[in-house]
Amino acid sequence: MVTRKECIDPFQTDSVLLDQMLDWSRQHIRNGPDPRSGAKSFASLQRLLGDSITEDGMKGDAAFALFTDVIVPSTRPLNHPSSLSFVPAAPTPAALAFDAALSSAEIFAGNWDGASGAIHAENQALSWLADLAGWPATAGGVFVAGGTNGNLSALHAARVAWLKHHKNRPPLWQILCSAEAHSSIDAVARVMDAELLVIPADDTGCMDIDKARDALAAATGVFAIVANAGATNCGAIDDIAALADMAAHFDIWLHVDGAYGLAALADPRTRPQFSGIERADSFIVDPHKWLFSPFDSCALVYRNHLLGAQAHGQQGVYLDTLDQQAWNPSDYALHLTRRARGLPLWFSLVLYGTRAFASAIAQTINIAEQIAEGIKRQDNLQLILGPQLTVILFRANAIADEALDSWAEQQRRSGAMLCLPTSWRGEKVLRLCIVNPKTDPEYVLNVLKTLG
Repeated sequence: MVTRKECIDPFQTDSVLLDQMLDWSRQHIRNGPDPRSGAKSFASLQRLLGDSITEDGMKGDAAFALFTDVIVPSTRPLNHPSSLSFVPAAPTPAALAFDAALSSAEIFAGNWDGASGAIHAENQALSWLADLAGWPATAGGVFVAGGTNGNLSALHAARVAWLKHHKNRPPLWQILCSAEAHSSIDAVARVMDAELLVIPADDTGCMDIDKARDALAAATGVFAIVANAGATNCGAIDDIAALADMAAHFDIWLHVDGAYGLAALADPRTRPQFSGIERADSFIVDPHKWLFSPFDSCALVYRNHLLGAQAHGQQGVYLDTLDQQAWNPSDYALHLTRRARGLPLWFSLVLYGTRAFASAIAQTINIAEQIAEGIKRQDNLQLILGPQLTVILFRANAIADEALDSWAEQQRRSGAMLCLPTSWRGEKVLRLCIVNPKTDPEYVLNVLKTLG
């Protein structure tokens, strides 16, 4: 008879510390972040954290205090209603709490054997997104860590699909995209050793369709077109229907980068702006942007999921025991190990219902429209563009660039508002992006009055 030998646990954690961490999490979810938080210097962080890892460790309350009192206050709170730069976040309290539960469950979600229930639930959320795009039952995909990974995985699948239909590979691979494409498209091209065929954008940031058509007619190595569905800097939505026509004519893949903007598919009033999406081959949308989920999550969806699996399926002797007929998320993107990062979105959809998502997105669009109208009425400001979806570009009439930077930093440090400058047509301007239905337009406009 084999008896089990008791082992000493080197990682004993007392219940008091566990309760302390859970209580802090509960209060943080309820109360939200401190908008005055922000990046600290390397020197100050090194002074406070530099000797934290030691041979013998430290007491639990002291270790956790390094997180609550040093690390968290040195981070930028993008999920506060006054955080309006970049593409911020607005996870629901339920999604945040569920994410903590998900981490506790420690689910390996790379294959069906490890996470069948979690994967089935994730696929329900992906199906909801595919249905919004008008895609058939063949659609499917996976949740990955972020838009860069989603774009890379989709464009790799595009190139594999191109190779299956053409005998000779071109001397130079090319990806056609707008001048307003996200920086990740350039990063993906460099990883894939491909060239970007960059098409100028019009005054609203949309790809020039005539120039795109001319460029495709002259090119020989284009295997994919990338359409913007809510360009990060300006909110522009390319003419997806026209690009779908071109993709069909030249027999190439159409990928839609909707990391920020495609969430608006859920709003019936905005859905027509994405006409043509039903003919795309793949798209991405980040739930951690405008679908009220926590970091980090990107939904990558293929209209024909088999094309994703043909590009990404992995083989190895240690994988031979897996059911290859099951839905294995590792087959649909450049990864193997993954957490079930799509479950917080699924949980919110189950809890609140899809109508709540549509309502919240419509509400943020309405907030952006109110702010844009208010900017028009302020003598010290000039509206440049928008709102396009919920992105607004504007200038301060009487403030030089240096003073603009100083104003933005002052608002950030006081916690009044995170509104950082960007560049538009070579000019430094201010940009707002609203994804939080709790953002108060009157409050935002009152802060903007301090610009002059």
